[in-house]
Amino acid sequence: MKQTIAKQRWLRLIPIAFITYSLAYLDRANYGFGAASGLAKDLHITPGISSLLGSLFFLGYFFFQVPGAYYAEKKSAKKLVFWSLILWGGLASATGLITNIKLLFVIRFALGVVESAVMPAMLVFLSHWFTKAERSRANTFLILGNPATVLWMSIVSGYLLNAMGWRWMFIIEGMPAVIWAFIWWKLVDDKPKEAKWLTEQEKLDFERQLAKEQEGIKEVKNYREAFQSKPVILLSVQYFLWSIGVYGFVMWLPSIIKAAPNMDIVTTGWLSSVPYILAGVLMLAASYFSDKSLNRSAFVWPFLLIGAVAFYLSYALGSHHFWISFILLVIAGGAMYAPYGPFFAIIPEILPRNVAGGAMALINSMGALGSFLGAYIVGYLNGLTGGFGASYIFMAGSLFLSAFLTLWAVKAAKKDTNPEPANLKVTAY
Repeated sequence: MKQTIAKQRWLRLIPIAFITYSLAYLDRANYGFGAASGLAKDLHITPGISSLLGSLFFLGYFFFQVPGAYYAEKKSAKKLVFWSLILWGGLASATGLITNIKLLFVIRFALGVVESAVMPAMLVFLSHWFTKAERSRANTFLILGNPATVLWMSIVSGYLLNAMGWRWMFIIEGMPAVIWAFIWWKLVDDKPKEAKWLTEQEKLDFERQLAKEQEGIKEVKNYREAFQSKPVILLSVQYFLWSIGVYGFVMWLPSIIKAAPNMDIVTTGWLSSVPYILAGVLMLAASYFSDKSLNRSAFVWPFLLIGAVAFYLSYALGSHHFWISFILLVIAGGAMYAPYGPFFAIIPEILPRNVAGGAMALINSMGALGSFLGAYIVGYLNGLTGGFGASYIFMAGSLFLSAFLTLWAVKAAKKDTNPEPANLKVTAY
C-alpha cells in the first residue's frame, strides 16, 4: 500500500509542481534576453537603468514571502498559486505592450510582488505531501523548473527574438501561465486528506507518518521565535549571498556571451542553455544522495565553494580565452544550482510544521533581496568597468562566504535541535 501511495504522489504531483515553477521562472528570467536584443534600445534605457529594471523584480519579490507562506499553511496553497499564475502571466505578457519606461518599472515590480508567494507556497505544499526521506528530491524536482526553464527558454527566446522581436517574445511567453492556472486548480489538493484519489486508510496512514516526524523537533511557538533563532538567521544571510551569485549569473549571462566576437542572438541562446544542463544533472544527483544519507550540508557548501573558484578562475583567464572561460562559467552555474534540494530540506527538519513554512519564506525573501542586489550590482559593475571581471570577483566572493555560513548554520542547528533517542537515526544536516 505504501508503495502505491508513493508512486501516485510522485507521478501525479511532481510534474505539476515542476511545470508551475517553470512557468514562474520563465516570466522572471526572460528579461535578460529582451534587454540584450532591442528592448533597451527601443525604450532608450541606459545600462544603469537596465540593471535596475532587471533587478526590480526581486525587490517586489522580497516583501510578500512571509504573508504568502502564512496563507499557504493556514489557508490554501492551491488557491494562492492559482491566482498568482493568472496575474503573473498577464503582467509578463503586458511587458511586450509597454511603450515607456515608467510602465516597465511598474510591471517589473508588480511581477515580483505577484510571484513572491509562489516559492514558499510550493515548499509548504510539498511538505504536506512528502516525507523527510523524500523531501530533498521533491524540492529538487520543484526547483529543477528553474534551470530546465532557462535551458529551453534560452533556445526558444533566441528564435522568437530573431523571428518576431522582443515584444512578441514577452507576449507569447506570458500566456502559458494563465492557461496553466486552470489545469493546476483541477489537478491538485492542498493535503492528502482532501485527495479523492487516495483511500481513507491511505490518507490516515500518511498523515500519521508526517505527524510522527514532528515528534523529535523542538517546539517553537510562533514566527517571531523562529525568526530569532540562530540557524534561521544564519541560513537567511547564507541564502542572501548565494542568491547574489545565482541571479547575477542568470540575468547577465546572455549579455556576457553576446559580447564575444561574432556572436549572434541565436548562438547566444544556445550557449546560454549549456550551464543549465549541468545544473539539472547535479541537482538530481545531490538530492538523491542527500536523501539517502540524510546529510544536507555535505551537499550544499562544497558546491558553493566550487562555484566560487570557477568564477574566480574565469575572471583570471580573462576575455582572451573565451571558450575556457565559458567552460568555467558552465561549471559555476551548475555548481550554484546543485544544492537547492538539500538546502530547502534543512528547515522542515529543524523546525516544527507551524513555523517551518514561515522560516523558509523568510530565508527565500532574503534570497530575493540578494537576487535584487546581485542582478543590479553585476549589471552596474559591467557598465562601470566596460567588462565582466569585476562582477566575476563579486559573485565569487559572495559564493565563498555562503559556503562558510552553511557550515556555521548547520552547527548551530544541531545545538538547537533536541537530541533524538539513541535507537533512532540522527539526521546529519
